Amino acid sequence: MNARTEVTAAKRVVVKVGSSSLTTAAGGIDPARVRDLVDVLAKLRADGTEVVLVSSGAIAAGLAPLGLKRRPKALAAQQAAASVGQGLLVHRYTEELARHGVIAGQVLLTVDDVTRRSTYRNAYQTFAKLLELGVLPIVNENDTVATSEIRFGDNDRLAALVAHLVHADLLVLLSDVDGLYDANPADPASTMLSDVESVDDLADVRIGKAGAAGVGTGGMQTKVDAARIATGAGIPVVLTSAELAPSALAGERVGTLFHATGRRRPTRLLWLAHATEPKGAVVLDAGAVRAVVERRASLLAAGVTGVTGTFVAGDPVDLVAPDGTPVARGLVTFDADELPELLGRSNEREVVHRDDMVLL
Repeated sequence: MNARTEVTAAKRVVVKVGSSSLTTAAGGIDPARVRDLVDVLAKLRADGTEVVLVSSGAIAAGLAPLGLKRRPKALAAQQAAASVGQGLLVHRYTEELARHGVIAGQVLLTVDDVTRRSTYRNAYQTFAKLLELGVLPIVNENDTVATSEIRFGDNDRLAALVAHLVHADLLVLLSDVDGLYDANPADPASTMLSDVESVDDLADVRIGKAGAAGVGTGGMQTKVDAARIATGAGIPVVLTSAELAPSALAGERVGTLFHATGRRRPTRLLWLAHATEPKGAVVLDAGAVRAVVERRASLLAAGVTGVTGTFVAGDPVDLVAPDGTPVARGLVTFDADELPELLGRSNEREVVHRDDMVLL
């Protein structure tokens, strides 16, 4: 069996592990599962590969100490569980990595950290310095402070974006399923896809929802979405189970390999496109649409015909054509209540700068 060269040639790898692969049925951390995962990551490092771990499990780890049987639906309760569980989770990783002489570094991110020009470069520089110092970064969303409006939504998407941020050569998504199947894996007639060359290969795939364990937010759909983000930015993705991680990272043909389909793009714009929810919309006239889409020009106030939603300067907004079709997303430079006074005026006031804009 030929090894997957996309895996064996990778010098920097982002590994994402889901809550169900780290916790017990009761919701607490399973020490044996964490130890097994750390052993795999330590071997990868010993072989000369830099590793970044995106780990779910903070909320799940906090359930048992708080006497909760399932992941709560209320945001405040989730944040309370994350506050308790994050420390327990990182402490466990720190102890296990120390057995291999590896230092763990915690990195908690929010969407704002990596979409605003003033902060996204700091995030990149932090990762670069941690890796330079030989630290293994452990990444999670900052659940304790992120509001429902500024959440990544799931750690699969977060992992894809982190992979791009750190210039990874490979993204590995570890789950409780050994790969992507064309139907429910419990169906004996289902078949696992060994390779996904393009989105066309997914045309006949019936993707399931989140599992029944009640400790995570993901499902196969979020993993496929994450794979699309990463592969579209030039990063191959391996999807498999945590139990098969040693074989997958050794390049064996286990799980599903999503081949890269695109090229790397500016990091912050990838986050802007995939990690933000628009707070409103700015309607463009036909001339402004052409300027933005064809010439990649900044959006000037003269090309704006309308505004919807409530937003403040620096928020993400969709730029929409006269028929309502979104053509771009960008960080607006005015509050929503300021823009009506500028509509259609022939001036050079920039509503969205071209460097803060990504085409949709």
